[in-house]
Amino acid sequence: MTADAPPGVRIWAKLEGLNPGGSVKDRPALRMIQQGLSSGQLRPGKVIIDSTSGNTGIALAMLGAALGFPVELVVPANVSVERRQIIEAYGAKPIESDPLEGSDGAIRLCRAIIAQDPERYFKPDQYFNEANPLAHYTTTGPEIWQQTEGRVTHFLAGIGTSGTVMGTGRYLKEQNPNVQVLAVEPDDAFHGLEGMKHMASSIVPGIYHEGELDGKIPAPTDEAYEMVYRIGREEGLLVGQSSGAACWAALQIAKTLERGDIVTIFPDFGDKYLSTNLWLGWNQRAPGLDGAFAREACNPDLRLA
Repeated sequence: MTADAPPGVRIWAKLEGLNPGGSVKDRPALRMIQQGLSSGQLRPGKVIIDSTSGNTGIALAMLGAALGFPVELVVPANVSVERRQIIEAYGAKPIESDPLEGSDGAIRLCRAIIAQDPERYFKPDQYFNEANPLAHYTTTGPEIWQQTEGRVTHFLAGIGTSGTVMGTGRYLKEQNPNVQVLAVEPDDAFHGLEGMKHMASSIVPGIYHEGELDGKIPAPTDEAYEMVYRIGREEGLLVGQSSGAACWAALQIAKTLERGDIVTIFPDFGDKYLSTNLWLGWNQRAPGLDGAFAREACNPDLRLA
């Protein structure tokens, strides 16, 4: 599998689980809160509210606690137990939406709650707030460019809000227009990749501009899960399913190249998913994990400084 990657191709994984709140979502959450404070939209007496599949909610809960703002978060009822516990540990209030409607259901319920008392809330609005991709344009992109010493040839990231791939991609394209920017999405509307969006069947985020991408890679759930297991056992990194999808997609690109430096994002670590379907019955789903796994194909050396 990964041994098929040509020797001239390197894959780098940026470990966003090293952020204070444990995920890539710390970046846009901080930027959106700063924007709210500077504009006066977020002020004493306001409640921070947003819809989230988990990681942005954790980041907002952390920031709300640090700044003294109450936080309410609309999450699908099937969000992992660990994510809910972390949100509550920061003092935030989770509000459950229909689990069958996924992140779109959370978006709709959040809008309905705000409509009942619009003056009570400040909504960062991660799916439609340009501060989201701007956070990656000003931090993630420059870090990748510096850490690879400008050698990056391909950048790919999973899409949920799409902020990571849009903002990072714009920065990298400005440095070198030949850098290929690719989005990874689930290959089906009914998928098991928590936090990721299948755009054709979802509410499309306002910050998502597909025309800026060089392509999209549809990632199958089973293959993403198997990649998570292999990364854990053979690379010593416990990651979530979106990281598995990103690594699987990076390998598909690697197989088409003779030379290149592919950078992808591992959005978080896997301790938030141990109670989910990712790990239930995993021994039966992914036999034969003792096979060769080329370490250079998922090199963890590119880390968040």
